[in-house]
Amino acid sequence: MQEIEYREAIRSALEEEMRRDNSIYVMGEDIGAHGGAFGVTTGLIKKFGKKRVIQTPISEEGYVGIAVGSALNGNRPVVEVMFIDFITLAMDQIINQAAKMRFMFGGKVKVPIVIRTQCGAGRGNAAQHSQSLESWFYHVPGLKVVMPSTPYDVKGLLKSSIRDDNPVIFIEHKCLYNQKGMVPDNDYTIPIGKADIKRDGGDLTLIATSNMVLKAINVSQKISEEKGIEIEVLDPRTLVPLDIETIISSVKKTGKVVILHEAIERGGIAGDISAIIMEKAFDWLDAPVKRICSYNTIVPYNYLLENYMVPSEERIYSEIKSFLAI
Repeated sequence: MQEIEYREAIRSALEEEMRRDNSIYVMGEDIGAHGGAFGVTTGLIKKFGKKRVIQTPISEEGYVGIAVGSALNGNRPVVEVMFIDFITLAMDQIINQAAKMRFMFGGKVKVPIVIRTQCGAGRGNAAQHSQSLESWFYHVPGLKVVMPSTPYDVKGLLKSSIRDDNPVIFIEHKCLYNQKGMVPDNDYTIPIGKADIKRDGGDLTLIATSNMVLKAINVSQKISEEKGIEIEVLDPRTLVPLDIETIISSVKKTGKVVILHEAIERGGIAGDISAIIMEKAFDWLDAPVKRICSYNTIVPYNYLLENYMVPSEERIYSEIKSFLAI
């Protein structure tokens, strides 16, 4: 085991998979000598050369389309879209082409493409570089959607995503790249579609995604120390497929549920997960499911306003205490 940063875990997964399979290559803007916007691919071009670390023009529509065609012809491209905000420029290639090809050809073709991108606020990047848009892709049949929160998870899930024969939207939060965690030295994968209990508890199920998982753990520990109430923190890790079985099992154990994510509340995945819980575990609920999400507005540039919009540990703590009437 070694302690490494989230970005290092991604880089390690890419390098190991590229050495394992020559059909795997990476492409995106500034991913060569510059190492991408967040330094994730630093050094890969020296190890694999320009044919497998391909720097692209500033045209998400173009290079995502090229990657989809390449995947249909037997390659396994890993595409980096610098910010999830920019993925809007490639929506036709993702939604109408990559997501639907296998279905349209009766399962006779594979589309093994991974689109790595990053989401979220917290660094003052303003309205066009800070959105959380995972619910868009959650809604599209044919896509898998992955949102890891730890170095261990991001490496294991990225390796599984690269080996998958279906298109995967792999979403990393910009505030997680410096986070450190223990990662095995040996080769390992994590199954897509399997949630993880990050903290055991019997009084409340707190379902959290991506960067909110860390906040959920911190708040849960604080409430435990102050009130003796034990909150179970559940990280879905993958939104599609969603591990409904683990979610319902936790709900039946605790009887109370709070769902936490950084995307705005309206149309967010918390609403759908709430509906699933109501349909499958209504008789076990002691209270309505509660959502804690970003407010329904555009991410502001101002640091104070940005922190107000996105759920902070203080707000999560306050809303959970109110929910539990403690």
